Amino acid sequence: MKKIFNLLLCFFPFITLNAQINEIGVFLGGSNFVGDVGKTTYIAPEKLAFGVLYKWNRSPRHAWRFSYTQSNISGNDYKSDETGRNQRGYRFDNDIKELSAGLEFNFFDFNLHDYHTKITPYVFTGLNYFFFNNLYRYTATPNTVYELKNRSSMSIPITLGIKSNISPRFVLAAEVGARYTFTDNIDGSNPNTSNPSIMKFGNLNNNDWYIFSGMTLTYTFGKKPCYCAY
Repeated sequence: MKKIFNLLLCFFPFITLNAQINEIGVFLGGSNFVGDVGKTTYIAPEKLAFGVLYKWNRSPRHAWRFSYTQSNISGNDYKSDETGRNQRGYRFDNDIKELSAGLEFNFFDFNLHDYHTKITPYVFTGLNYFFFNNLYRYTATPNTVYELKNRSSMSIPITLGIKSNISPRFVLAAEVGARYTFTDNIDGSNPNTSNPSIMKFGNLNNNDWYIFSGMTLTYTFGKKPCYCAY
């Protein structure tokens, strides 16, 4: 909790820019993985995911969004419907800590100073920077996973959601966000090494995905914005 509180403090410089309306809140949901180990279902939350987020609403249709989310993700071939994976029997666990920035677009006007109940679907995309553990296996012991801590990579989020103002100050949303990563080694299938004793397996031409599904609850504050053109 102390780390989350410190992250909230990091958002305070944005909060002072209150010529527009602001939102700050939390995310709670689940995570799952799609790669070379485990199930290939894109929306199948397995592990707890949580985080904090801040939005700076530039108009009733779009907002800049910043967030921190973390989760443990895992894969288990025995849970896969694919016969080859099920017979292989690999598994892994990894930790994801993600920083995200991008643009959220509302399909309908969502003026937070209009206190009538509103509802709108939305999409979000941008760029993520995340930390994970670099996993690898030796060909002699393929069922034993080794790890190197604190590696990092980038990903592109593709998030779909729907939200509504449940009170004059609070907005509740449900969303599913898939992340296309720039690495193929979250599951330890494609380590960056030329060591012939270290395994590489699966589809080495496709990068990994991880997905966060859940709810956000944000508190709105700030001066009434002017959405007119300058």
